[in-house]
Amino acid sequence: MSRYKHVSKKKRIVKAARQTSWAPYFAIFKKFGVGKRIHPSVMSKKRSWRRDRLKI
Repeated sequence: MSRYKHVSKKKRIVKAARQTSWAPYFAIFKKFGVGKRIHPSVMSKKRSWRRDRLKI
């Protein structure tokens, strides 16, 4: 096992970690309008460490 992780690999891991959360509410309002009631999971890419492997 390597002692240190490459910075580029770390950045990809951090981005993938952010994809496990829902989209923020202001993004929903911006895309669909204020009157539209849509769940934040519609706009987000849900990723699980069990289900989806990161090819990095």
